[in-house]
Amino acid sequence: MVHLPALPGSARSRLSIKEITKQAVSEARQLCDAGFDALIVENFGDAPFHGTNAPGATIAALAIVAHAIRDAIDRPLGINLLRNDACGALALAAVTGAEFVRVNVLSGVYATDQGMIEGDAARVLGERARLCPHVQIAADVHVKHARPLHQLDIAACAEETAYRAGADALIVSGSATGKSADLDEIGKVKAAIAGRPVWVGSGVTSENAGKMLQAADAVIVGTALKQGGQTTNPIDGQRLSAFMVAAGR
Repeated sequence: MVHLPALPGSARSRLSIKEITKQAVSEARQLCDAGFDALIVENFGDAPFHGTNAPGATIAALAIVAHAIRDAIDRPLGINLLRNDACGALALAAVTGAEFVRVNVLSGVYATDQGMIEGDAARVLGERARLCPHVQIAADVHVKHARPLHQLDIAACAEETAYRAGADALIVSGSATGKSADLDEIGKVKAAIAGRPVWVGSGVTSENAGKMLQAADAVIVGTALKQGGQTTNPIDGQRLSAFMVAAGR
């Protein structure tokens, strides 16, 4: 993960886009040099988030940062436009050359701290077909910081998200950023959608990386690599090295 600080236009914005871009490119290079296979950039610092339609200033700023990262690295790049602006993320992917997007709610209905968020897979897949058919969609199942109201069974939710909503990969997370996903839930999702990749979306550390990589096809890691294990801190070189060893890289 490349967690961006608050972007210009958001409530907690303090840094210029030049400062943010320099920091993001530096972190992206660190992660690639360490051996990560792909990166995801997201507007993590923009909390409190807009629910489904990110402001124009946020999209413009994220486009600048993502384009700079894309030029600086030779790995696949993903976009996550928080909280759930999937069409905005696809537009960003189309103009920056990103290869995939993460969509927190592609299918179903969730109660979140932004209010009710409903998946709109028909619109999202239609927009992808129009803008960037090659871009893959990785969608969360029982996404963190939310409570599902539509399909409480995670295996059934996984089937709907993959086969009815059309996700290319599914993500299983813990209850919040930095919180570990449940191995049993990962197994249920994996069994329910044979042939689609399953990623672990939160709480992966040096201590549990081996188990998570045995249970899933890939892991997303951010917080565990940061100084003091705090998501908003810079990357800690020792934590980064320790994680790569634990992951067998």
